[in-house]
Amino acid sequence: MNATKESKFDEKLMQRAKMFKALAHPARLAILQYLASIRTCITGDIASELPLSRTTVNQHLKELRDAGLIQGTVEGVKTNYCLNPKVISALRKDTDDFLESIDIKKSYC
Repeated sequence: MNATKESKFDEKLMQRAKMFKALAHPARLAILQYLASIRTCITGDIASELPLSRTTVNQHLKELRDAGLIQGTVEGVKTNYCLNPKVISALRKDTDDFLESIDIKKSYC
């Protein structure tokens, strides 16, 4: 979407779209599930846990970091990855609010 069309939408919708875009790939969802399942931060090769190359996983990690869903801190030559609990919690609330606003029970169809 180009900038002139994007400017016609309010900031809340723009933020939601950015977050939903970060979630719009099964590899990213798998990374989030994996990090949630281990219930700790991981230093090392997340690619060994997924059926993807290290380069591809790194690209998806970047998207998740850019959206704020995960945190990565460099420790030597490795990066320590964790879920960002504040952003995940805010995403949950915002998604619930958004879905409530388009609740089909309230539809006029």
